[in-house]
Amino acid sequence: MQVYACLHWFPLGFPGGMQDWNYVNTNCFEVTIELGCVKYPLAKELPAYWEQNWRALLQFMHQVHTGIKGTVSDDRDRMGIPNATISVEGIDHNITTVHAGDYWRLLVPGTYAVTASVDGYIPVTIYATVAKDQAEVVDFRLTRLHPDNNAHASTVAQLTQSPSDRELYSLIKELSLDQGLEQLVKSTATGNSFRYRRPKDLEAFLRGLTLNFPQITSLHRLGQSVEFRNILALEISNNPAEPEPSEPKIRFVAGIHGNAPVGTELLLEFAASLCINYGKNPAITKLINETRIFIVPSINPDGREQAAEKKCSSNQGLTNSNGKDLDKTFFGNSSQRLSEPEPETKAMINFIQSNDFCLSVALDGGALVVTYPYDKPVHIVNNEATLKYLAKVYAKNHPKMHPGDTACSNNGQMGNVPDGVMKAANLQSHMGSMKDFSMDFGHCPEITVYTGCCLFPAANQLGTLWDENKKALLSMLVEVHKGVRGVVRDRSGKPIVGATIFLNATVKISTSEGGYFHILVHPGTYSIDAIAEGYQSQHKEVVVTSYEAAASVIIEFDLDNSIFGLQREFVVACAAAAMTALVLTACIIWCVCSAKSDRQKDGFHRLRQHRDDYDDEIHLNSMGSKKSLLAHEFQDESESDEETLYANKI
Repeated sequence: MQVYACLHWFPLGFPGGMQDWNYVNTNCFEVTIELGCVKYPLAKELPAYWEQNWRALLQFMHQVHTGIKGTVSDDRDRMGIPNATISVEGIDHNITTVHAGDYWRLLVPGTYAVTASVDGYIPVTIYATVAKDQAEVVDFRLTRLHPDNNAHASTVAQLTQSPSDRELYSLIKELSLDQGLEQLVKSTATGNSFRYRRPKDLEAFLRGLTLNFPQITSLHRLGQSVEFRNILALEISNNPAEPEPSEPKIRFVAGIHGNAPVGTELLLEFAASLCINYGKNPAITKLINETRIFIVPSINPDGREQAAEKKCSSNQGLTNSNGKDLDKTFFGNSSQRLSEPEPETKAMINFIQSNDFCLSVALDGGALVVTYPYDKPVHIVNNEATLKYLAKVYAKNHPKMHPGDTACSNNGQMGNVPDGVMKAANLQSHMGSMKDFSMDFGHCPEITVYTGCCLFPAANQLGTLWDENKKALLSMLVEVHKGVRGVVRDRSGKPIVGATIFLNATVKISTSEGGYFHILVHPGTYSIDAIAEGYQSQHKEVVVTSYEAAASVIIEFDLDNSIFGLQREFVVACAAAAMTALVLTACIIWCVCSAKSDRQKDGFHRLRQHRDDYDDEIHLNSMGSKKSLLAHEFQDESESDEETLYANKI
């Protein structure tokens, strides 16, 4: 009966317990030992408590050595794999490996099927028998998906590892671990008092940051709302006024619905935290130096001006001043628009298309989930695995989202969403969303974070919401440095702008200024095909992991030696042979024609001689005829004279 009485100290199902949090969010198992029914016994009773519990405490320490332990490593280079998942069949609780790939899993004696898995690798299952008095060593060697022994070597040979790159590479690997981000969150704690800011106060806040931190901030005016309120973007970078195409660009936006201003306040606090810790915190300083961060805290300032606090499900302020839901007005094709785009929409479209963003994170409200494209009903998405992976990274670093308990009583959202992520169309399908436009026309993946069930909670809840989202927001600054990045140039070192890069023949991007490209993809092995007009196509293989900075690849083009798809040497040889044949043929034809011409000339000469002889003969004949005629004529006259003379003589 005493045990029964003690259980009534706390109501069943009491939320927020430390042991529950430990069990869900860490590798630690926690039990609560109730030492007695009296919470505050007399000091003279303490020796009795010690006598009752010291043996149990020692046994408890001994018990920690029961279970399985080991490492998870790459079977090719034997490097430990952090954040690998260790799951035990029949037990719905997983743990993860730490920095060096090692793990420890408490289990009672028995035989278990233990599986190690991580993105980009083939899962491995091993049967292990746990003894009573010691831990069983179970090591896993994981094989990469679609391995290519030569590919890794060729990729490594192309890596550009300057001291700055090595420092960034080490930082990304460190922050990709839960402990790394946790330490970063603790080291950048701010004690600000939260409040809601109206559009006028928001602009003053941003201008204050640029005045106090001019070396790392720049304020951009993207446009104006229907009621002529400014839509601003704060850029945070070590060189905000200079283009740095080699650095990835990330976009944080909020306030597309004015009645959900939590995201606006979170981004303002996020911006302040980054600026304040620059030069003080090495990790924050390095991230800012290597990233171009753009923060747009309010897309719909007119709607924000109309919204009212403590309205969890009100539509007041949802639209802009023209009554348009801005998240349904982003159409890239004019044929899809029923009217001219809203001024807020036009400002964001120009902003999205004028920058080569690698990742976009949009904050909204009214639910507790992360969604990935598309909002429109699309059956097949080529890079859905990558989009889902990015959403899962945010949800994993949010204490409430990744367990999947995302039910909202005010809007009917169901709970038990796996990993706290879902396709946007499954939450609320519609056309013309900013997320879809960013994908199709900005070539940038965008996830939408719904920060909570209440659209406009009380201001005193903002501190808690910031604590829930700070780690996840920082994780996006880490994630934007992963994937695949590189530069495309020719043999002389000249960068090639506009070259087309295909990943696994499906994902397509183009090189930007300086020949740079950067694309986020989920862990795995990727085939890279680069194409540029006038050059030979190039092929590379690269491996992407979940805990390393982007694999950097240099692609060097040779001039295209192919003609009609054939090797230039072969075509030239064929052309030379053809020309030789043509020349020989021409010579033969010339000789034949020449011989014929000589024969024809000789024939003509003979014919002319015959003709001349004939003409001469005719001429002579004609002359002879004339002479005979004359002879006749003269002969008659002489004869007559002679005859007369002869007659006279007689």
